[in-house]
Amino acid sequence: MTLLLPLLAFATVTLLVAGGAILLAPGRAAVIERRLREVSGKPEAEPDGVSYERVVATLKRLGRAVPKSPSDMGKMQLRLVHAGFRRHDALPIFFGLRAGSALLAFAVIASPLIGRPSIPLALAAAGAGYLLPAIVLARLATRRQHRVRLAVPDALDLLVVSVEAGLGLDQAIQRVGEELALVHPELSEDLRLINLELRAGKARAEALHNLAARTGVDDLTSLVAVLVQTDKFGTSVAQALRVHSDVLRTKRRQRAEEAAAKTAVKMVFPLVICIFPAIWIVTIGPAAIKFVEILGPMGQR
Repeated sequence: MTLLLPLLAFATVTLLVAGGAILLAPGRAAVIERRLREVSGKPEAEPDGVSYERVVATLKRLGRAVPKSPSDMGKMQLRLVHAGFRRHDALPIFFGLRAGSALLAFAVIASPLIGRPSIPLALAAAGAGYLLPAIVLARLATRRQHRVRLAVPDALDLLVVSVEAGLGLDQAIQRVGEELALVHPELSEDLRLINLELRAGKARAEALHNLAARTGVDDLTSLVAVLVQTDKFGTSVAQALRVHSDVLRTKRRQRAEEAAAKTAVKMVFPLVICIFPAIWIVTIGPAAIKFVEILGPMGQR
């Protein structure tokens, strides 16, 4: 049983890493190589072992076989989009990953190779394996939203400069997306999707609302509301963006002050649990030993 937890952790992490690699879209180098093979007419080399398409197809079939409610599907789809997984088949792959993680955890615990099989413990491990991918996905979505939230003030400043320089709003959004590609790739990708939607024929208000829905960041939601209202009433875009930029800077400073104010409260638990016992041992320990040495013989008399 001593090897139970390490083996379970290793198997679960391996499955999560494999599922995350499958959910991510192919890299730019792989796309270029595939196109070059199509142009030259060379057959595409089959990878050794289990192919990528076969693993994806297996996870899809497993995910479609899992019973799920429409509300859970909508929440998980939105969470996947917030985390950056926007493939059309990301949802069945994720449900297949959850089911595979639960089955793997159950098989590892119920196997007699690592210890005495226990059905209740195996069921508990299966439940933990089923919930772990959702917890990891929520963590990924929160981290991505935090990175986008930190990038919004910089993007808004560039947007103000671009609009005041004479660019239209669509061209300014495209320019800001190109400039932020290296520093803030998440927000840059979302801004480029706005340009693609505009080229596809969507209205600007709809494309901006899609941006707020894709990211789930409150700062972008308020920015989208300002842009839509400015476009509707015909007011100055540069002036509205400058005022909103000052508001976002103020909110960013207030968040920093709030985090600094919470630091003292958060430090209480490490101090009480880790530092105070050591201080008590160092300061009171020698005196306690002296008391025991002096009062011990007196008690025996």
